[in-house]
Amino acid sequence: MEKHHHPAPPADDEAAWHALADGRLSPADAAALRQRLEGQAGAEEAVAHWQQQRQQLRALHQGMLAEPVPEALVAAALRTSARRERQDQWWRWGGMAASVLLAFALGWTGRSLWPGMASPPGPMLALASTTTAQHFAQQAAVAHAVYQPEVRHPVEVPAAQQEHLVQWLSKRLGRPLKLPVLADEGYELMGGRLLPGEAGARAQFMYQNRQGERITLYLGAVAVGKPGAATAAAKKPDAGETAFQFTSEGPVPGFYWVDQGFGYALSGQLSRQQLLVLASAVYRQL
Repeated sequence: MEKHHHPAPPADDEAAWHALADGRLSPADAAALRQRLEGQAGAEEAVAHWQQQRQQLRALHQGMLAEPVPEALVAAALRTSARRERQDQWWRWGGMAASVLLAFALGWTGRSLWPGMASPPGPMLALASTTTAQHFAQQAAVAHAVYQPEVRHPVEVPAAQQEHLVQWLSKRLGRPLKLPVLADEGYELMGGRLLPGEAGARAQFMYQNRQGERITLYLGAVAVGKPGAATAAAKKPDAGETAFQFTSEGPVPGFYWVDQGFGYALSGQLSRQQLLVLASAVYRQL
């Protein structure tokens, strides 16, 4: 077999030689480098030999370049992308949660500005109530974004064990829970799960319609103001009015409200009007 002996490129020029052989240089840079190579014995032949090797290697697997990507690799790439998106969401909302906690810490420390007072004055208490309820809604949206895409384990306890699910979560949340029925709105219960929260355990119930669209009802105690005190949003709405608050600041939009220190949030990738209809149906049954 005939062996080819070509000069080694200078150390400071080696990367440029390989870039020329691979076709990664601009026309102007390639022309300038070729002009320099003319004065070096065997340099042009070395680059030409590398180019020939590259073409031969590509020819060995030319058929694979036209083949579709295997489904297993596509699925793996999609899972990786989805995992990265969920991690990004957690980082974004984790930063927001840290900001909320910092605001509460500053507010708590600031109680010393009002000697003899057990709690901050009305305006500050109202601000804390609003902020806490908004944070509750954001947690609900994040929980929805995490569990809604799940295929095999979207819930911890399935709807087939509904009685056990309600008894278990009622015990963990410290109050009797009712499962809203949303069949008239086209949604069936899939099940539920237990989640952590600042003021104790939280629960998440998941529903799905025939199109595969999912919504979640997130509920649990919300520590706002004095123990047992209700926020302004806790008041029952009059006829034709609603105490619901809409939010679109989380991963998904939703409606939330607080009633006697207990928060509720309905989340889903739906329009505001669709969510309002569903939230109203839930409210009527609680």
